Parts: sequence; C-alpha cells; structure tokens
Amino acid sequence: MSTNDLRVRQMIAEEAARIILDEGVVDYRLAKRKAADRLGAGQTRNLPRNAEIEEAVMERQRLFEDDASRLQLRHLRQVAVKAMRMLEPFNPRLVGPVLAGIVNGRDELTLHVFADSPEEVIFFLQDRGVTWRADERRLRSGQGHVFYPCIEFGAEGVDVDVVVFPVDGIRQPPPSPVDGRPMKRAGLKVVEQMLEG
Repeated sequence: MSTNDLRVRQMIAEEAARIILDEGVVDYRLAKRKAADRLGAGQTRNLPRNAEIEEAVMERQRLFEDDASRLQLRHLRQVAVKAMRMLEPFNPRLVGPVLAGIVNGRDELTLHVFADSPEEVIFFLQDRGVTWRADERRLRSGQGHVFYPCIEFGAEGVDVDVVVFPVDGIRQPPPSPVDGRPMKRAGLKVVEQMLEG
C-alpha cells in the first residue's frame, strides 16, 4: 500500500469519526461511505477497517472532550444503572458506545437482557407502568445475521433499547461490528463502578 493510499485511508477514518461523533451516525459502514464521498474518494476500495474507525473515534473524543460530553456520558450511564436495576431479573448487560465511553450526540443506550421470551420482558415492563415499543435488531452471528427482538422505552430523556436474547445467550455475546470479537458487555456492578471512578 502506497503512502498516498495510507493517507487517504487515515483521512477517511478521521472524517468517519467526525461523522459518528458530530452527526450521531452509528453505522460504521455508512460513516465510512459518507466520509469517502465527502473527501472525493467515493470510488476507493481502500476503506479503513471498523477497528481503525473506532480508534479514530476514541482519539477525536479524547481531543475534543469537554465538560458537557463528560456530563452527558455520566447521565447516560446513570440511566443505564437505573434501567439495569429495574431489569435485574433478566441479567442486563450494557453494550455499545455508552459502555465504550463514546458520546455521539445521541441520547440512547443499549442493554442486552436474557429471557425465555420477549413477552416475559414486555409483561414485566407493563406491570411497572413502562410505555414501550417493539422493534428488532440485526446482529452478526456465526451463521450470518440474526434478528433479535428489541423493546424500546424512554427514561429521563434517554432512549433505552433492550435487546432480548435467549437465556443461554448470556454465555455467547454476538460478534462486535467493530472487530468481530465477542461484543463487550458489562453487568450492573461494573457500570456502577464506572460511575464511582
């Protein structure tokens, strides 16, 4: 790979990171494509890997982090803790940008829960007076992509997405869209410790 190719790849990664953080785009593939188009490199096949994008996201956030973004991350993690305490019978796990410490301008967080059926979680929320909406999330798996039920509700101005896995899904996280390794998940105690630190 030439020096020029490496530089274009780095520029695309940096622009994709800006798009993710400033415009709230969560799909790395879409962010890469937008970045390449904006830089006049829309025809290139030499796009950065998702891990390179995430590294650029973390670096950009570190450089431009301010009190507002630190407060926003803290608020999102506080809401996560409250939601996880409520959903404790389903062994909730925090995943995604809020776990990674990325503030992307979106007031949302994602939890993985584990139940015999999505209805079990829905009835649990209904019994607590929580207004919810059903959806689904497409996640990678060893067999390609799998659709999982997702229950969405609002809490303190934050959209909480609760992806429902089978009970035994707690042992095998889906592959991360960033690097293909098992997705990082954090239980309640870990998220509480993040708030203390």
